[in-house]
Amino acid sequence: MPMPYYVSPEQMMQDKAEYAKKGIGKGRSIIAMEYADGVVLTADNPSASLHKVSEIYDCIAFAGAGKYSEFENLRKAGIRHADLKGFMYSREDVTGRSLANGYSQSLGTIFSQEMKPLEVEILVVQVGINSHPNEIYRISFDGSIIDEKNFAVIGGKSEAVQTVLKDKSTSPAPSLKTAVNLCVSALEQTANQKLPPEGLEVAVLERSRTGRKFRRLAVADVQQLLSS
Repeated sequence: MPMPYYVSPEQMMQDKAEYAKKGIGKGRSIIAMEYADGVVLTADNPSASLHKVSEIYDCIAFAGAGKYSEFENLRKAGIRHADLKGFMYSREDVTGRSLANGYSQSLGTIFSQEMKPLEVEILVVQVGINSHPNEIYRISFDGSIIDEKNFAVIGGKSEAVQTVLKDKSTSPAPSLKTAVNLCVSALEQTANQKLPPEGLEVAVLERSRTGRKFRRLAVADVQQLLSS
């Protein structure tokens, strides 16, 4: 009688983590960086229709790296959660922290209970208003959540991009033009190629913007910011 195949829990979790990391590493990097009037999100994304950066709620943005169909489902779930909570209570009750915690629980449950983990890494970003600080949360495939400061990077060669940004980071918070140039320079340096404005997806959460704070930048806007 053949012996049953056995894999230790530690080995199973390690295999799941390696599988998810490989899937995420195949994608392109996304950077969220604080600037003087909010937070800018910059993604290496040649597609004009498949967005990696999107709005979740009034002051909250979402960015996903890895398998598109999986982080797109997470984005839609986040919008439904935010809309329902805002409708049942108040719009002020919808926060980046609560959304990040919800995503963390969902990803952690899938990672521990399902055979295949989600090949995604996401950012939940909330711009601070009324003197409140900005909030940037990075949530990994296993549900681990990190409260980032100044900037955060997900997907692709995220560690290499982080290293470049740490060397180039400025204090206090830079202007929007400086922040976008820093992000694009870090993406180009790690990708070893020039990235045209058409291959970039850039959006901002503007603190001073009336109403909804999210604004997606057109190619012409990106070209103007990158011009010397």
